[in-house]
Amino acid sequence: MRHLLLALALVALPLSAVAQDTRTPSHCIALAEQIDGAQFVHRASYDVDVAPETVRLHFIAHASFLIRTAGGLNMVTDFTGFTGSAPMIPDVVTMNHAHETHWTANPDPAIPHVLRGWGEEHGAGISHRLDLGEVLVRNVSTDIRSQWSGVEENGNSIFIFEVAGLCIGHLGHLHHEPNAEQYAAIGRLDVVMAAVDGGMTVDLPTMMRIVSRLRSSIVIPMHWFGEYTLDAFLTGMSEEFQIVETGGPSLDVSLDRLPSRPTIMVLRPEWLREDSE
Repeated sequence: MRHLLLALALVALPLSAVAQDTRTPSHCIALAEQIDGAQFVHRASYDVDVAPETVRLHFIAHASFLIRTAGGLNMVTDFTGFTGSAPMIPDVVTMNHAHETHWTANPDPAIPHVLRGWGEEHGAGISHRLDLGEVLVRNVSTDIRSQWSGVEENGNSIFIFEVAGLCIGHLGHLHHEPNAEQYAAIGRLDVVMAAVDGGMTVDLPTMMRIVSRLRSSIVIPMHWFGEYTLDAFLTGMSEEFQIVETGGPSLDVSLDRLPSRPTIMVLRPEWLREDSE
């Protein structure tokens, strides 16, 4: 695996007040051509102030990521109820119930927005469109395998975060390739978190096809169980994507600093701590 140093200084700018009409428009549904930008994005600690028009991504564990905005919003994907020793109550959590490692039945009642990827009625699905001004969170329902019914229609959700002009997608516990309607609803993702376990979700050839079709500038592997599984995905994508081993759990991403070549950024999971760096 190729190792590259990440070195890009961020310009320090004062934070401005966040308002609904000031969110930089995203291009998720525009299917825009890839945006040229800087070669790499910046790694940083999760608990430091985030620069304007920038998003911090921190790989917590398994399929859980912290998404932190310049305005101080904290969002956690596939929330299990535990993120580490840091005393943080997320503003938004998303969950999928394919396995207990992707959700909790008892989220902290202090969390303002708990977004479940499934509906109360079996197979009915659910629709989310949470606009917090600085960020819009929405979902696209997909099916999951079920031990009771074989397939639970609309039992999983792909969650999409539109923030700082970026479209950030978390594929969740995906069990099939999206159909044409679902691809259209997802739109053009700048960053995608993709499960690469090779079997518990979709098989590796299917996930590789999904990642290639989404045409994301940055792909972050998740839900891998050891180096063998991760390396199999990286090897399969190495001709199409640049591979960057960050050596850490976090990245800062901004629209004007997206890599000019599609890039897989390998983050190393780490629980949130007050002294994380």
